[in-house]
Order: sequence, then structure tokens, then C-alpha cells
Amino acid sequence: MEKQETAKKQEKNKCEYKIRNWSQYNKALIQRGNINVWISDDAAKSWYSEEKTGKKGRPAHYSDHLILTALVVRGVFHLPLRALEGFMNSIAAMMNVAMPVPSYSQISRRSQNLGKSMDRLHKGDITDLVIDSTGLKVYGEGEWKVKKHGTSKHRTWRKLHLGICPKTHAIVMQELTNNATDDAEVYTIFLEKAPTSVERTYADGAYDKKKCYEAAAKHGSNPIIPPRRNAVITENAPAYMKPRDKACKEIEEAGGGEEGLEKWKKSSGYHTRSLVETAMGRFKQLLGGNLRSRKLPTQQGEIYAKCCALNVMTSLGMPQGEWITQKAA
Repeated sequence: MEKQETAKKQEKNKCEYKIRNWSQYNKALIQRGNINVWISDDAAKSWYSEEKTGKKGRPAHYSDHLILTALVVRGVFHLPLRALEGFMNSIAAMMNVAMPVPSYSQISRRSQNLGKSMDRLHKGDITDLVIDSTGLKVYGEGEWKVKKHGTSKHRTWRKLHLGICPKTHAIVMQELTNNATDDAEVYTIFLEKAPTSVERTYADGAYDKKKCYEAAAKHGSNPIIPPRRNAVITENAPAYMKPRDKACKEIEEAGGGEEGLEKWKKSSGYHTRSLVETAMGRFKQLLGGNLRSRKLPTQQGEIYAKCCALNVMTSLGMPQGEWITQKAA
């Protein structure tokens, strides 16, 4: 009887999510397709490369900024490389820029050098960092064939690791690796590059490893990571394992098991981690869940450009909503 009464109350009090800034967010969605957002006057000013490498051989003719702009346009409008060259030629003509455009082979070759010297995509004081990984398809069978006949050795995919700022939804750091790379290894790399303003890092149970807690201790941030189901407080543990032992203790005091874990997640703010999954879904929906390039260095340049594009999209405007309880008559 009590369950039935609770179910009736839930039916009466239905929750609805409403966006409060729909007018501004609607304009931001329209601006995502505005070509002036992606190719500004700054691109024309930095068309050619003026950097002197000091190495033998002819220096690069086109700037890295122009190559990055071309890759961003490719990711946003889902263009093949050859179509991208034609698209850039038409844009240069409409901008009245009497300058040549790099060929598709130059864009592909130069893409593998992008992002190597840039550790962070988003600047500013960041207090929280949410980290997770997802898979991106390179080539291979489709989902229907895999479901019917299973995978084969020709099916290949990569791992995309992202570090998200939960306040701005911007991608702070990114890393593309092969599918055998451990998430904990990339976690340590992210914290080495993370700004000192980061106070908390959020990650799921896959990061419940000693190397992650040790990296967080070196950085000076608090790792909010759920312990494994069979986790226990270890005696004479190193100082960097104190956050894990504290979490285990709080889960036990809250009742242990799934109930205690759920209470710990609420009290620690662990559910902030879901924002990185939202960002990954946004990435795949807007920019695709597969990679066009075939080699890892060029794939890394492709992903770097897509992450830059996604940061531009989020900076244009994001929905601001809230849950509203509607009582039935």
C-alpha cells in the first residue's frame, strides 16, 4: 500500500526541465552555422607563416593558425579533404582575399603537428576538472554486422580522453590514444598539465588506482573517485591514499554497499562527473563519433581541431535550465 501511495504522489508531482534562456540559446545555435564565426578577419591576417624554425629546408608557407582553421571548418561542416580545399577557395574568394589556399594534401600533412606545443585548450581559473574517456571508430564493420556476426581483426577504434570544466562546459585538456592505453596513465598526464587552481578532480571507478591518487597528491588536488566494491581501508597506507580511505570510511558509516555508496556520491558531489559524459555525447552528436584520418598523428590533429570547435560552440551560449515540479490538479 505504501509503494502504491508513493507512486501516486510521484504521478501527481511530475518534474519538467525548462530552459530559462531559450532566446539567447536559440541565437547561439543559429550562430554555430555562421561561417564568420569560424573564419574571421584574424585568419586573413595570419594567412602565411612568419615563424623561423632555424632548421634546414624551406620553412612552412602557411601558418599553423590557417591549417587549424581549415581543420575546424572540416570538422564542423563534415567535409572530406578534397571538398575542404574547394570550400576554402570559395571562402577566400568571398572574403576578397587574393591569396592561395593550402591543398588538401598539405592540410593532411600539417595536421599531425598541431596541438603538440599547446597543453591547454581553455584558459582561466579552473577549480574543478572532470575526466573520462570514450571510443571513436576509425574503420571497420558497422554495428549491424558486428551484432550479427561479431567483430573481426579489421575493426579499429581509438580512445578520446577529455578533461572538462563543469562550470563552463569547456574542454580544458584532450588526448587521443590507442584502445589499449590505460585511463589512469592519461589521468596522471592531465594532472601534470593541469593548472594549480584545480582543487578537485572527478573520475569514475576505472581511475581507482594508486597512480591516480599519487598524481593528485603531487598536484595538490582532491580526487573524488568512488572506491571499488570490495575496497577496504588499508593499514599503514601512504599519505596519498588518505582520500580513498576517507571515502571507504564514509561509505561504511552511511550503511555500506550500494546504499552507502549512493549517499557518498551525493555528499561528495560525485554526480558532477556526469557532465563529462554529456560533453562526450555533444561531441559525437555535433562532430561525429568516427575519425576520418587513418594514422594516429593526423588523427590527433583532427581531434584537436574538433575540440577547439566544440569550445567555440559552447562559448557562443549554453542552455540554462532548472527542474520544475508541476502538481496535478
